[in-house]
Amino acid sequence: MRPAIKFCGLTRPADAAQAVQLGAGYIGVIFADGPRRLTVAAAREVYAGAAQGGDATRAPRRVAVFAVATADAILATAESAGADIVQLHGDPDPDTAREVRDRFAGEVWSVVRVDGALPEESYELFGVSDAIVLDKLDARLIGGTGRSFDWGAAAGSLARSRPRMLVLAGGLRAANVGDAIQLLRPDVVDVSSGVESSIGIKDHALMKEFAAAVAAADRE
Repeated sequence: MRPAIKFCGLTRPADAAQAVQLGAGYIGVIFADGPRRLTVAAAREVYAGAAQGGDATRAPRRVAVFAVATADAILATAESAGADIVQLHGDPDPDTAREVRDRFAGEVWSVVRVDGALPEESYELFGVSDAIVLDKLDARLIGGTGRSFDWGAAAGSLARSRPRMLVLAGGLRAANVGDAIQLLRPDVVDVSSGVESSIGIKDHALMKEFAAAVAAADRE
């Protein structure tokens, strides 16, 4: 089955509208520190941009990405922005994921940052998260690195146990997403820097190429 597409790190309503045109299942905005970070007001504008993309019945689900923050702060921001999904980055612990999931009306996704094989402690997140996001481990950045990890080693770890939903991030672009899909069979492919002309600015031609590559991989 073809994985859904998540265009993340959106900063402009027009990019959200383009995501809808391309059939994206998810759009993401960043509340963690970094060059793509938005205010709640700006995030609402981006989310509202999805309504400009066409059929409201195809509206993508709205993801809010957080790093290190208290559950209270995460919930207040996500609810004010109108998010459907909270994504916990920055190496979340199971207790935080569990608390947010117990109190948030939508889904909670937990990010596991890897170089290859999944760390042993990450499996505990599987049971308290609606989805696990695999992203590239980087000592300086929590995401948006533009670099991939060892998909083969990760696939070996997932043979032992798979989360209820797998989201694949980290250095994806049109040129490599097909290989990633064939190897890891994710439910969602998550792209940010791989479809940008500059930080936070999505290139609509690259977005189209990425969506086409995902569709081609599904046919294969």
